[in-house]
Parts: sequence; structure tokens; C-alpha cells
Amino acid sequence: MGRKSGGRYEEVYRRSIEDPEAFWGEAAEAVSWYRRWDRVLDRSNPPFYHWFPGGIVNTCYNALDRHVEAGHGDRPALIHDSPVTSTIRKFTYRELLDLVSRCAGSLGRLGIGKGDRVIIYMPMVPEAVVSMLACARIGAIHSVVFGGFAAPELASRIDDAKPKLVVSASCGIEVNRVIPYKPLLDKAIEIARAKPERCIVLQRPQLEAPLTPGRDMSWEEFMSGEPVPCVPVAATDSLYILYTSGTTGIPKGVVRDNGGHLVALTWSMRNIYGMDPGDVYWAASDIGWVVGHSYIVYAPLFHGCTSILYEGKPVSTPDPGAFWRVVSDHGVAALFTAPTAFRAIRREDPEGEHIRKYPRSGFRMLFLAGERCDPDTLLWAERHLRVPVIDHWWQTETGWAIGGNPVGLEMLPVKPGSCTKPVPGYDIHVLDHGGRELPPGQIGNIVVRLPLPPGCFPTLWQNDRDFVKTYLSEYPGFYETADAGFLDEDGYLWIMSRTDDIINVAGHRLSTGAMEEVLASHRDVAECAVTGVNDEIKGEIPVGFIVLKAGVNRPEGEIVLELVRLVRDRIGPVASFKLATVVKRLPKTRSGKILRGTMKKIADGEPYTVPPTIDDPAILDEIRESLAILGYPGGKGRGRER
Repeated sequence: MGRKSGGRYEEVYRRSIEDPEAFWGEAAEAVSWYRRWDRVLDRSNPPFYHWFPGGIVNTCYNALDRHVEAGHGDRPALIHDSPVTSTIRKFTYRELLDLVSRCAGSLGRLGIGKGDRVIIYMPMVPEAVVSMLACARIGAIHSVVFGGFAAPELASRIDDAKPKLVVSASCGIEVNRVIPYKPLLDKAIEIARAKPERCIVLQRPQLEAPLTPGRDMSWEEFMSGEPVPCVPVAATDSLYILYTSGTTGIPKGVVRDNGGHLVALTWSMRNIYGMDPGDVYWAASDIGWVVGHSYIVYAPLFHGCTSILYEGKPVSTPDPGAFWRVVSDHGVAALFTAPTAFRAIRREDPEGEHIRKYPRSGFRMLFLAGERCDPDTLLWAERHLRVPVIDHWWQTETGWAIGGNPVGLEMLPVKPGSCTKPVPGYDIHVLDHGGRELPPGQIGNIVVRLPLPPGCFPTLWQNDRDFVKTYLSEYPGFYETADAGFLDEDGYLWIMSRTDDIINVAGHRLSTGAMEEVLASHRDVAECAVTGVNDEIKGEIPVGFIVLKAGVNRPEGEIVLELVRLVRDRIGPVASFKLATVVKRLPKTRSGKILRGTMKKIADGEPYTVPPTIDDPAILDEIRESLAILGYPGGKGRGRER
């Protein structure tokens, strides 16, 4: 595989692959257990593997109680920095434990117990973190949905998870705009077949929401319960469900267990991120995404760090210095964010003037993930911050890094454009479509040999069949990442693109199939295609290609505006669907497969080969002309090869 022997990283990596039971059994000693595991890994029912069966544990205890019991109760645990409300709130481990234990008692008073599901549909406020940890405390399973997601998307998650209770807020705040959440929640419950028994609503001063009698309760009223202790749960019990886009548009409920998740994330804080207890760690993400789960809420608290919960933007709250103000004010040691944020900062502050305004004496490291970081952005950040800039790669399904630079083990040389090397625990291979191993430097399908390490999803929520079909069937014995890339001669991993129709918009994985489904529902649309195209700020954005029904003679611009609104209403603003063009026909193979990949290359101005199976090559010229009107480079006639 081109991996060369070297220092400590190589030794640790080799041990994790050759003897994973011994490796992760040793890592598990850093966790507090009520009862030790019977064995480290249950291999009895492949491809379903379970870590630490027989072990009894509690995630919340490891995040809060054990630090207070060890005498660290006065250490800051969580800092809520909200430029959109001009407030900063700080919570020590003892204060956070008090809130969480009372919230857990309040959940229990409403009949929520072990195994029950709770959906959390909230902005970036401390009450969201409290709710997550309170669920973990009593063994309830939380499912956080990104605040402001459209009602149909929320309804689909309610139907799949069947929660007894929803915790929400009256509104979210986007720079200069208040977004009411309650109408979205009410509509989602109206649409959903499964009906939650109760809803808890945090009333924010920016907007008070009307409460539905008999179902809704304010946060203040709800939080009158007595504190309760942790409930021991099996290491293999589910901690949470996190929904991610599926290629069919149907959300997939990624399941995370308690024991493996706790062991892997605890190990990662020191070994991947180089953090020590007491360090201030900031993942500038959202709790609705996997980064927020793993590295705002859980991992920093497992490790005894201080975590930043930021309710703001990288450039407009109030300016491109927003991140550096937070880093300076709170003594941040490491920042973890998406390349999208840095592209936005770079666009607004190309010379780094705002960076120089703020002292950053304790700032040691910048980590990037969410989509591939282009070398220009990485080098710009390195030049202006004067700290190592580390790109790493992981997925909602894994919950933590698959490829990265494990600075706590050994700082490896950075190769801009590469996420560095496979993280210990991940046996990565690059295969062709026939399942054959590819040599170094050759692009193929990136897969991970089973079993996956602790912390990765053991299955999909109540859907073992799709778990196997989606991830494990194409290459038996391997997890298919659906990413394409290669390993080079030095064993460095390069992630180049997606291999399916999921596009990456500002770090958010979104299904083009789901968008096509929305567009196709419009009365004037005969057929359509959506493809991701490169975007300087967001990495990728969707562009729609629309074929109208015969006889439609309305203005095309009017129809496009309706389609943009339709996607926003049904999927949400997170889709960033703002561009569509009406075309005469779509390029297809003779078998009817739409050539989305070729359309994307035309839009991006990349070389492409006219597929030999295309029905009519002239259609590609029509697509290029339509894209030219939208201003895409492919419209200028570049890149075509025959």
C-alpha cells in the first residue's frame, strides 16, 4: 500500500491493525466503567460487529461526573459565545452537571427513560448541549436535527425515530434575521405519522412562540425536576441517532453506541488533536452535524477540556475577525472548522489584516474537515496564522477521523491537498470497480477493511438491510466510503471526490436525488437533473437542469424562481439551491442514465471525454451553452476532448 516505516505513528498504526482487540482494550482503560467488558470485540455475526460487549458504562458520567469527583468541578466546561445575541455564558463542570442532572430528572418526570427517543431541534444554545447530555444520563437516545431544517425533513426524522418528546426553541438567529422554529415544528408534527407526546420549547427573548395546550411546555417550567444520578447502560446500547442524506432522498439514521464511541473519542483528543485536560478546544460547527456531536459536546468533555459553543458566523458577526476574537478572548488552543469558513474569511480578508488584530499566544493548531481542503486555502491559513494547518477526513458514519495527521502521536509532514495518513484503527485500501487493489498513485474507490474501529456506526436505525446494502455489499469484507482517491508512495491518503450523487455544500452532505425529487414535483417540469459544481466558498453548490413539459409557455425565469423557493421550503436553506437553467433535453446514455458527471465537468471547465454510450453528443453543446448564461467556465468552450 505504499506505507513506509517510520516513527511512533507507524508503530501505533501497525499495532492497531495487527491486534485491534489488544490496542482498543488498552485505550478503554482511560474510560470509567461500571462493569468491564466480557471481550473487546464481538466478531460472531459479521458484518455486524460490536465493541466491548458485556461492558456497562454511562456516557454522561464520563463527560461530567468523573471530572467533578476528581476535583475539577471549577474548571470551565462550556463557553457559549453568541455574537448574534451579544452574550457570553460560561459553565464550570459542576454547574453543567447540575443543569444536566436536573434536565435528566425532568425528562424522567415526563416518562422518558432508557431506550426512548428524544428529538432535539435547537439553535446553538447551551440548553441543546444540556438536553443531549441529559438523554445520555438516563439512557434515552437523542436525535439532533439541524435547527431550521424544513418541516418535511424534520417530519421524516420524526417518523423514523418515533420520539416520545421533542426539545426545541422559539427561534434561531442568523446574523440580522430571526428564524421562527415553532411554525416549522408544528408543521412537521402535523405532517408526521408518528406524533410526539410532548414538546419542550425554550422561549428566546428575540421571539416568543405560542405553545400548544396539553402538548407544549416552556423550558423554564420543564426544568423543575429533581437531579437524578446516571443510569448504567450496556456499552452496545445506542447513544444517539444522527440522520444523514441518502441517495434516495430518504434519511439514513446513523446509530452510535455508548462504549465504542466513548473509547474512540477519548483516545482521539490526545492522540489526533494533541489536547491536554484543561485546554480550550473549539469545533466551529453546529450540533446538528456529526462534528458538533463528537467535538463540541462529547470528546472535549470526555477529555476534561473546555469546549466552545459558538452562535455566529466566520465573517459577518461582525467581520472577518470573528473567529480570531473568539480565539483571543477564550485562549483557544485548537480550532476545528470547515475549509468553507476559511474560504469566506480569505475572500473578505485576503491580506489577513483582521487576523493580526488579535493576540493568539495560546493558539497551537488549526484542523480542517468537512470537505477536501484545496491547497491554496491551506497555505493561506498557514501563512497568516503561523501554526500547523491540518486537513483531515471523516464521515457522519464513522463519527471521528478516518485519515489525518495524528499530532499527539507524531507531527507528520503536511502535504497540501492530502489528509495525511490513515488514522490508527482504519485499515484503508484503494480498489478498482472489480475489487482489485490499486497501486500507489492510482485513483480508485476508498474502502476500509472490516471490522471498523470503535466509535463507527454498528448499523442504521432499525434498518440492518440498508446498512449492508448501502455500505457493505459492493466490496464484501470492506466498508465502502463512497469517496474516491488514492494512497501515494509515502502512504499519504488523498481524497479527490464523491463516488455517488451526494454533494458536499459547505461541509453538509446533501442528496442531489432529494433535490431532483422536489424539482420534479413542479407542475411544469418534465424531467430534471441536479449536479454539484465547484464553488470558491462552499466547496460545491447544486445546479439544476430543467426540461419543461410540452406546451409550457410561461417565462423561464419565473419558473426557476418557483423551483428555488420549492427546494428551500422542502429541504431548507442549507441546500444552497439558487441556480437552475432550463434546457431542451438532458444528456443520457442509450440506457437512459443521465450523465451528471459529464455535466459537472463542463460546468467546472474540466477536460471530459464524450461517453461512447451517449445518445446524442450534440446535447453536451446545448448544456455548455446553457451553463455559459449562468457564467460557468465550461460555457466558454474549454476542456472538451474527443
